[in-house]
Amino acid sequence: MTDASLENTSAAEPDYGDLRRDIGEVPAVELITTTAIHLMSAAAVACGLDEDSGEDELDLDEARKLISALAGLLTASLPYLGDHHARPLRDGLRSLQLAFREASDHPDAIGKGPGEDLTGPVYG
Repeated sequence: MTDASLENTSAAEPDYGDLRRDIGEVPAVELITTTAIHLMSAAAVACGLDEDSGEDELDLDEARKLISALAGLLTASLPYLGDHHARPLRDGLRSLQLAFREASDHPDAIGKGPGEDLTGPVYG
């Protein structure tokens, strides 16, 4: 490699110091909410709720993990989120828990579904 090609390579690398400063400026509530939305989106796809996906993309094992992680995140974060942020996230979690039960060939008993150990039983 020539010195010029080394200079071009290093110029293309991101400045990680700037990235760390940028993420440090994002409020915790925004990070929590964004993470929750990513978990919700992935769980919805795994539950077969994506209109473009079919039965072959249904992955209830992955959905269970994602919904449980979402329930843990929300349960731990509720004291900090406030009702304005928490209500739609809790509603989304409940909808995913119900969708999971509906998509299951052998649904878990009420109170035994993904995340219900953290949120309490979900009734449809």
